[in-house]
Amino acid sequence: MSAQLLLVDDEPGLREAVRDYLQDSGFSVQVASNAREGWDLMQQNIPDLLISDIMMPQVDGYQFLKQVREDARFKTLPVIFLTAKGMTGDRIQGYQAGVDAYLPKPFDPDELVAIIENLLARRSTSLQLTTEDGETPDIAELAKQIAQIKALLTQKNAIAQSPAPFTIDLTPREQSVLNLVAEGLMNKEIARRLETSVRNVEKYVSRLFSKTGTNSRTELVRFALEHGLAK
Repeated sequence: MSAQLLLVDDEPGLREAVRDYLQDSGFSVQVASNAREGWDLMQQNIPDLLISDIMMPQVDGYQFLKQVREDARFKTLPVIFLTAKGMTGDRIQGYQAGVDAYLPKPFDPDELVAIIENLLARRSTSLQLTTEDGETPDIAELAKQIAQIKALLTQKNAIAQSPAPFTIDLTPREQSVLNLVAEGLMNKEIARRLETSVRNVEKYVSRLFSKTGTNSRTELVRFALEHGLAK
């Protein structure tokens, strides 16, 4: 699945040109003309990375980033600022606000792609390390997946079901965990419901990923809904 990007910029020409280039580079891109529109889109479909202009009417990039970082779902969301401002003080303000990269206009689109790929790779590696070390996965990433699952559940009746392409042999406990994941519950809530440890729940979720060939809770729930696996 291609990474989902959100581009927020009030300049129509630049917005469309950057969107087209990023789509040609293999990304899925949503665009917004201002921060409020961008925030609304983030509620509907949580992106993997946000690209925002700074100088925008009503709500500027700094205010937008503050709003983003105050939401638990977006604490670690990679954010890139695009702006015509190139002064050191402006860049410092951006980094203090929690931006990950700063690209002054005009810029080489290949440089933007390189920054995006680097930030996404770093985030993916960080999430893999926390999981392999046995620690609880990043809360913001989990919150994002839970939000995506709940969005899936609202479209449950619209998801076309088809027979499973192969027989999936789930143990009763794995089935119980799958059912609760499909309800949008987090590991802590599942552990409490099943009267077991969070570590055990993480192991069951990992087994479910392996048995279904999925890589995230969102993919797992979509797979379960499509194949009638969730009870």
